[in-house]
Amino acid sequence: MKREVIFGPAWDKRNPNLSENYGIHGVEIRFMLIGDKGAVRFVIYTNWHLPHVQKEFDDKYVDAIFYKPLPADVGYHSPKPMYEGQEVMADSCEYLGGKPCYYDGSGLRAQEYFITLVTEGGEAMWRKLEEYYHCLFDEGEEI
Repeated sequence: MKREVIFGPAWDKRNPNLSENYGIHGVEIRFMLIGDKGAVRFVIYTNWHLPHVQKEFDDKYVDAIFYKPLPADVGYHSPKPMYEGQEVMADSCEYLGGKPCYYDGSGLRAQEYFITLVTEGGEAMWRKLEEYYHCLFDEGEEI
C-alpha cells in the first residue's frame, strides 16, 4: 500500500459578499493510505494560519482554540458504494485513479487517531489506518 502525507496550504477567502465568503482555514495535513481496493485517510487541521490572519487572532483573541491542532476526519474513498443508498461524492477521485468516489468519514473517530499519533508516533497511526483499510475493504465492515 502507498502512504502519502499531503499538506494543504492555509488560505483566506473572506469576502464582504456573503455568497462569495469562504472564510479562513489553516494548514491541513492528510495522511492517506491507498491500496487496490480504495483509500483511507486521517486529517488534522493544524490551525497554522497565514501570517496576517494569525496576527488578527493574536490581536483580537486570547482563546487557545486558535492555536491547537484539531483532529478533523477519519474516512474512506471507495470505488463502489459501501452501504445501501450511498451516493457518488465525485465522478473522478485522485486517490482512486480517476474512478468515481464514494466517501464517508467521521470527525469523532479522528480524536482516537490523533491520540495514537501523539502518544505512540507515526508508525502506530499508520498501523491503525491499515487496520481500518483491511476491516473496511477486506471484511466489509466499519470499525
